[in-house]
Amino acid sequence: MKHALFLDVMDTLVWDPFKLEMLQFFDSSMEELLRDKSADAWPRFERGEISEEEFAAEFFADRRSFDYLGLKDALHNAYRLLPGIPELLDDLKQAGVEMHTLSNYPVWHQMIEEKLRLSRWLEWTFVSWQHGTRKPEPKAFERALELVNKSPDTCVFVDDRGSNCAAAESLGIHAIHFESADQLREALKPCFPELS
Repeated sequence: MKHALFLDVMDTLVWDPFKLEMLQFFDSSMEELLRDKSADAWPRFERGEISEEEFAAEFFADRRSFDYLGLKDALHNAYRLLPGIPELLDDLKQAGVEMHTLSNYPVWHQMIEEKLRLSRWLEWTFVSWQHGTRKPEPKAFERALELVNKSPDTCVFVDDRGSNCAAAESLGIHAIHFESADQLREALKPCFPELS
């Protein structure tokens, strides 16, 4: 039996607008956006190393300007819980499962909370910009465990990225590679029998 559940947020609980709405905002293909954007602005923003203003200035490699507030509005409008997630979170909460975020995201996580109120179900325990480290860096997982005062073997970690799951497993944290809410529900039952 496990004692705590760490959940990634983007593309695990919440739709990530990067794949569609951000492309629509810039009227760009994924290939074009990946070619034109700065390679390191986003990771630095997620680690809290640069401010929103600096991120906006550095987003494109050529430092072109764009409507940053318009982008934030587009992202805010796009945030939504993935299918089946509200029901699963309701059931986990009702079962008394202790839930925490373990998320790579910048200060924008506040927009997600404002719109979707994830705090109804879980604690925003670890968001990368507040701790200066990102998954799959071991320090991110170690800091999350420290924050909840738990040992790795008592925790479960869920993420849509295999590299993050592998990093958690290497530290002794049981990891589940997220595919869907239904798949996750079944995968969690052996870890949290109270969910059954």
